[in-house]
Amino acid sequence: MFSILQAAGWPIWPLLLASILAVALIIERSVALRSAKVVPPGLLQRVVAEFRQNGASTAMIADLETHSPLGRVLAAGLRNESSSREIMKEAIEETGSVVSHDLERYLTTLGTIASISPLMGLFGTVVGMIEIFASQAPSGSNPLQLAHGISVALYNTGFGLLIAIPSMIFWRHFRALVSSFVIEMQHQAVRLVEVLHGERKS
Repeated sequence: MFSILQAAGWPIWPLLLASILAVALIIERSVALRSAKVVPPGLLQRVVAEFRQNGASTAMIADLETHSPLGRVLAAGLRNESSSREIMKEAIEETGSVVSHDLERYLTTLGTIASISPLMGLFGTVVGMIEIFASQAPSGSNPLQLAHGISVALYNTGFGLLIAIPSMIFWRHFRALVSSFVIEMQHQAVRLVEVLHGERKS
């Protein structure tokens, strides 16, 4: 591994840093964006049952806010349960936009890594090409410098693509996951509003 890094030259180090950061972000988002953690199953039914039994108590709302992203959205509706439907929906939408922003945390960074990694690899390729041309002299070419230039060009190009492809795949996957979570939270929030206003039983 170290011999590959030596052959790739100094342009590989920014790519190596980008790869470590990309792996860390992918692991963090994979843990944070689990369905059971974002939109826990059965939470709406439990909230409705508890509301009908004890009402919207302060302790219940506080517990919901720390429970999950969906809990924060539902808590916003319960906090305004005595208000009109429009005010309740506005409160839910405001909280939902904050929750959506939190769910998209670090995705911009991951998308940036996916976009710039091929360019960083291309930069390494240019550095390698410069070394190749520098190896040419009137007295003949330097085989060692020529080989090193080729190594720099090829390794950096390949490593840049190796980082960009999985980063792009996971970035698109996480974006789609967040969108599905937001739609599910909107759906459950609408159901809560209808229950609180007596428009549906559950």
